[in-house]
Amino acid sequence: MSSRERILGRVRRALSDVSGEDAPIERTYLREHGDRTVEETVELLAENLADYRAIVHRCTMADLPSTLAGMLAARGAKTVLVPPGLDPSWLTEAGAEQVPDRAGSTPHELDRIDSVVTACAVAIAETGTIVLDGSPDQGRRRITLVPDHHICVVRVPDQVVSSVPQGLERLDPVRPLTWISGPSATSDIELDRVEGVHGPRTLEVVLVADQTSAEVNS
Repeated sequence: MSSRERILGRVRRALSDVSGEDAPIERTYLREHGDRTVEETVELLAENLADYRAIVHRCTMADLPSTLAGMLAARGAKTVLVPPGLDPSWLTEAGAEQVPDRAGSTPHELDRIDSVVTACAVAIAETGTIVLDGSPDQGRRRITLVPDHHICVVRVPDQVVSSVPQGLERLDPVRPLTWISGPSATSDIELDRVEGVHGPRTLEVVLVADQTSAEVNS
């Protein structure tokens, strides 16, 4: 008997008492840890983002153009990559040259870009995770992996959920999902941390509230 036949035999024996019909799987895990208000959920997101070494900014939608312009200037960015569906008003005050994303852009061309600005699909507070789904305002996966500086705009509270199960409910599983928890980082067996191997070394997140939400929270 071959190894393959032995393994398949063990699988068949393990499944011998399973009905041939697909039975629904009961998932009993918690959908959310704790009972938080919307404001507390946003605060938890900001706290966990910072814990993962992301730089967190806050502003209103009206102040977003000046906020982004100041962030790019502080970075010394001369070029900024722009997804095709990004709201043009966001970068009206930016002094950096705006480079449109092109399907034909090579990794070497993208590597010469100073910064990239995108929106997001959803942000998960409990894990400090931002998810991109390749929508027009987020662009292709590669534009957020090659440039060394990523600015991501999160609309609060609309795009913020508490937990991963809640985030999954908002996502289309057939889209190219990119899950981001802080800037790129990895460690070797001796726990020496190296940043920038798999993506940008600097992640800045802008939590943007509309004017109405900002007035209510003030």
